Amino acid sequence: MGFALWVLDDVAWAAGTHEYKPMGSAVIGARGQFRARDFSGRRKAPRRNAEGFRGLFASLEDLNRYLRSQPFEKNNRPVSQRVLPTI
Repeated sequence: MGFALWVLDDVAWAAGTHEYKPMGSAVIGARGQFRARDFSGRRKAPRRNAEGFRGLFASLEDLNRYLRSQPFEKNNRPVSQRVLPTI
């Protein structure tokens, strides 16, 4: 299994594979949790180099754990995780 995750504004996208077969894509609210039944082959996920790409995950549990751990601003957007240079 493998999943790619994008978070754009208040929406989370995931694209998954199961034993090398595409599961399709799923889209939920950024504070939600993905389930296997959310995935559909009819949806197109963003490209891997698209804005909001958060990474690759080994399982739905890892993906959901990551979403639960992210801090959100008042307007439901994930807080930026930029690293600022030190002077």
